[in-house]
Amino acid sequence: MMLNKVNLTTVFLLFAMLLTQENKLYAQSYFFERVYDETLAQASYVIGDANTKEAIVIDPQRDMDVYLEIAKKNNLKITKVAETHIHADFLSGSRELVAVTDATLLLSDEGGTDWQYEFPHTGLKDGSIIKVGQVELKVMHTPGHTPESITFLVSDTKAPATTQRAITGDFIFVGDVGRPDLLEKAAGQIGSPEVGAKQLYNSIQKFSQLPDDLEIWAGHGAGSFCGKSLSTIPNSTLKDEKLTNQAFHFKNDEKGFVKYILDGQPTPPKYFAVMKHLNKVNRPLLIQVPILPKLNQTTFQKAIDNNLLIIDTRNKAEAAKGHIPNSLHIENSKTLSTWIGSLVDYQQQLVLITEEKDTEDLTRKLMRIGMDNIYGFVTDLDKMTVPLEKSELVSIEELKKHLDKKNVQIIDVRTADEYNNGHIRGAENIVLTSLENSLDKIDKDKSVIVYCQSGVRAAMATSILNRNGFKNIKTYSGGINEWTEKKNELVK
Repeated sequence: MMLNKVNLTTVFLLFAMLLTQENKLYAQSYFFERVYDETLAQASYVIGDANTKEAIVIDPQRDMDVYLEIAKKNNLKITKVAETHIHADFLSGSRELVAVTDATLLLSDEGGTDWQYEFPHTGLKDGSIIKVGQVELKVMHTPGHTPESITFLVSDTKAPATTQRAITGDFIFVGDVGRPDLLEKAAGQIGSPEVGAKQLYNSIQKFSQLPDDLEIWAGHGAGSFCGKSLSTIPNSTLKDEKLTNQAFHFKNDEKGFVKYILDGQPTPPKYFAVMKHLNKVNRPLLIQVPILPKLNQTTFQKAIDNNLLIIDTRNKAEAAKGHIPNSLHIENSKTLSTWIGSLVDYQQQLVLITEEKDTEDLTRKLMRIGMDNIYGFVTDLDKMTVPLEKSELVSIEELKKHLDKKNVQIIDVRTADEYNNGHIRGAENIVLTSLENSLDKIDKDKSVIVYCQSGVRAAMATSILNRNGFKNIKTYSGGINEWTEKKNELVK
């Protein structure tokens, strides 16, 4: 009898091992890759079946060649393209990707008549099922951030015991949830924040009933304006979010949740309204990254004569040494597209000053927000016979000498929250994004010193003021970072 028990145990263990191996085999055939654009803190997903070679792309960026490369590398064919909602923070590449691959476009038909995509697509409703080989994506309507917002619950039909994934878009983030105030601030839907907040509350309660080990893969990470406290961690679990995400801690308290979620949301960039519109309506497609011309002396001078907007994307120190008069300085960084989208009119034709190596990078960053009206690049400014201006910089010692002087106006162009957390004595707060609409607050008869956190926004602000006729402008490039490092006191 003892031998039989041992044999039975051995057989059971072997069977369990085989079952585990089988599940691992199936799991390996379930392709999953997150594509992350650091410039907009935006995530998209490629999900496929290694057996049938089918794949779906969710929330693709506009320069969609990255997905074609992933498909080619992994021997996949993109047969479906989907979105979690009508995006406000980037120009979706769904239609570009469909145009190239002839894939089926799958979009939400939830949210009511005001929130329907206005171009051909296959509609999705709550409970809709999408098949990608053995992979199944079940649609869950999760309104709140937007009325049409949907979440995709991803599972492996041949290995049902494996953990499910949720592609949540802007519904659930790691450490945060989507903001319901964007429809009012970006799309002009007056009175929608409270309605959206209540919808979001109900969506969270419904979502909370799913298994605790559900993996959450969101549409954004830290740096996005689609929430107020997004994490840098790429994914989480429902269990972890229930424990650490404050938005999950309002069970049976809808009123408390509404107050919490609407309080302290950052002001969204101006371009969000443009994205919300372009992602909903028919628009021209751009199915490859354009190669823009390099301007010579003649074409550059013509651009200056015709008052094209010249944006100097070089680093602030280099631009300060010599820049085109009336140019706008926006340093090339991860946040360049957000700043250009916040400060530049989409109807304005642009010339970009940069280095040769950065031209494609800049083109991609701008096409992701639909800023396509680019006349060309200047990559050799030193060879252009155009007079340059210098920016006047002040050191920390010079700034200290100007404190409390009646003929000096010190301007802090950081956000209101940053300013309230500590600023230089006597400084006035004029947020960079509202600077051009607040020129009446600046005294042309005084010497003006501008600062920010590290000098990047201050350089932008100085160029804006110069473009608007303010000439007695100085920039404190060290900013609050240097001020506090040198043990100087902040006023709160």
